[in-house]
Amino acid sequence: MEWEVTLPELGEDAGDEAEVSFWYAETGETVEGGQDLVEMVTDKAAFTVPSPQSGTLKKILTPEGKKVRVGEPMAVIAED
Repeated sequence: MEWEVTLPELGEDAGDEAEVSFWYAETGETVEGGQDLVEMVTDKAAFTVPSPQSGTLKKILTPEGKKVRVGEPMAVIAED
């Protein structure tokens, strides 16, 4: 089974997109559910997005320095 990591809702004042600042894991690494996976930045704040499930980071879809909109997939986690 696979899960997409998506950008969550940011709140009323934060807009509807954020930039990937830093990935805490690389493709092929094992991640735990709830573990910080990626740091995101808006013009108002920096925050982390956790892994939705434990598994292997199969694919990073949004590289560092690129923007993504709320709900868009940023990565894929595969069941071990």
